[in-house]
Amino acid sequence: MKLQVIYKSIHIMKDKKAVVTGGAGFIGSHIVSELVKRGFEVHVIDNYAGGRREDRVNPKAIYHESDIRYYDEIAPIIKGAEYVFHEAALPRVQFSIENPLETFSVNVDGLVSVLRASHEGGVKRLIYAASSSAYGDQETLPLSEELPAQPKSPYGLQKYIGEMSCRLWSEVYGLSTVSLRYFNVYGSKFDPNGPYALVIGKFLLQKSQGNPLTINGDGTHTRDFTNIRDIVSANMLAMESDNVGKGEVINIGAGRNASVNEVASMIGGPVVHVDPRLEPAHTRADNRKAKKLLGWEPTVKLEDGIAELKKEMGLL
Repeated sequence: MKLQVIYKSIHIMKDKKAVVTGGAGFIGSHIVSELVKRGFEVHVIDNYAGGRREDRVNPKAIYHESDIRYYDEIAPIIKGAEYVFHEAALPRVQFSIENPLETFSVNVDGLVSVLRASHEGGVKRLIYAASSSAYGDQETLPLSEELPAQPKSPYGLQKYIGEMSCRLWSEVYGLSTVSLRYFNVYGSKFDPNGPYALVIGKFLLQKSQGNPLTINGDGTHTRDFTNIRDIVSANMLAMESDNVGKGEVINIGAGRNASVNEVASMIGGPVVHVDPRLEPAHTRADNRKAKKLLGWEPTVKLEDGIAELKKEMGLL
């Protein structure tokens, strides 16, 4: 694939450089905007497999259309960066079940390519977007980092391998890394047809179209929904903290779970139940480690976050 610079700012500070893989995606685009605000020269690596350009491109960042698996293309982009935020992935559990080879290639081989480029390029720290899907089904809640990983999908396994890879690169190669296990991220710029915030996003889309809200199963399964602003805050703290950098795994979740039925009630409207799908019954983050190591705490209540999205979509 030929490297192509898509967008380039003319107002760039040259003293601080950061790279965001998957920076045209839902989470990555928010991280890009925050880094730009902080005065970084921000480079984005994205092949737009899961990203989109219409509302996720920051005119003050530099965009490189490339695939993270292509080391020779991404190494020159990463070289000299202080920080790398690795958000690029092929997410969605069901997609990984149907496409295990492709998702392993991107989510595992792609990460190794980024780790190698970061180490050889003199990166100060890599912050890795891990996933609560690594937990799978557990008998106890809240989910703490000390619990053994029990992934139930190729995606969950791939993200767990990513955590172990980051720790290994810290131990063997001396690259400072930290893995943030995200819990069900939702918020502004979500894609209702995309891999994140599936329940909230699809419910809002269905409501906007005047359709009933579709619930898989009986709707009693719960999730720890975490607002994108809190996710970005955690990434910035992980970038700056002197308490991490040796491959630590840290939960980033609100510490409160809500059932799908509760979410449907917050959004409002008629509901219809369809066949259940294979997924963990419950998630809730134990976020004490994030508070201890990063000084991070969630700030956005689910009710307020959903109300903001409803207003954004003209549903209030």
